[in-house]
Amino acid sequence: MEAQNLADFPRPVHHRIPNFKGASRAAEHFPRLQAFKMARTVKVNPDAPQKNARFFVLNSKKTLLVPTPRLRTGLFNKITPPPGATKDILRKCATSQGVRNYSTPVGLDSRVLVDLVVVGSVAVSEKGWRIGKGEGYADLEYAMMVSMGAVSQGTPVVTVVHDCQVVDIPETLLEEHDLTVDYILTPTRVIATGCERPKPTGIVWSKISCEMMGRMPVLRSLRCREERAGKDVTLRDTRRPLPSLESGSVQGEDVPSCTVYVGNLPRDARVSELKRALSARGAAPSRLTWQGPQRRAFLHYREPAEAWQAISRLQGFCLGANTAKVALARQQGASGPAGGRAGEPHPDP
Repeated sequence: MEAQNLADFPRPVHHRIPNFKGASRAAEHFPRLQAFKMARTVKVNPDAPQKNARFFVLNSKKTLLVPTPRLRTGLFNKITPPPGATKDILRKCATSQGVRNYSTPVGLDSRVLVDLVVVGSVAVSEKGWRIGKGEGYADLEYAMMVSMGAVSQGTPVVTVVHDCQVVDIPETLLEEHDLTVDYILTPTRVIATGCERPKPTGIVWSKISCEMMGRMPVLRSLRCREERAGKDVTLRDTRRPLPSLESGSVQGEDVPSCTVYVGNLPRDARVSELKRALSARGAAPSRLTWQGPQRRAFLHYREPAEAWQAISRLQGFCLGANTAKVALARQQGASGPAGGRAGEPHPDP
């Protein structure tokens, strides 16, 4: 696309969903689809090639949902134009800046139903196979919507691409979590793929790393829900623990810590309840320091490797209605920042 000057701003289009000359013309097919006419709530990705698709949703007075960038602060936002918005204002609302200025978060408990999904693509085949930019966000967004009951197997999926992006893709490249598309809109045609390959049926937790859980709080909430429902939520095996939201510190020698901080515990939690939950996760410590009034505890293990393993097993750990904050405790000198006794644990200030 760059070599043939088909790309459009922002350029270069490498490592992104590519914008292209003719994207507006391709999007003009969108409101003519029967699936669009019947939809009330439409989720459209925030990339540049789908700007006009977002405009058509707003202009038709339908509810527009846009995923939060990289899912860092939630799943998606609802775009709410100001009262009496003109078409020019609606076009501004459909831009990336407008998405930031006119959006309100949609919570997991909103019970939203999405009637139509629009995703970006790097390449797509007439059979409906799709390749994104390689980070898996569109696939994960769809799986998360399935998990919260917002979409079903019958929810149509549309993509807007340049004609040159329609290529043959071997089915062998697809995995169970990959999203397929039902309609391809290009500047010159509308392709109904008739794709019969099942779409993702939910989050494949074995594909999710601890690092991803750390970046996306909404994933932790969904995992906690599914764990309560008795589903297998085992994460992909990694050696790196979830980045901490609030780490702890332990006074003593400056050596690798064998202690794990667990915070955000329920106010009415009991130490016996925590011990049972830890045992159920295979993360029972050799010793536990309970600080119930501060809603935290410190788990002491014999070896640093045991502490790291416990952190991995406690990702998305829930006690009562609370999702606990879990991190490796830090070692500090004998005096410590709080001037406490040697060996007494403290959370970071």
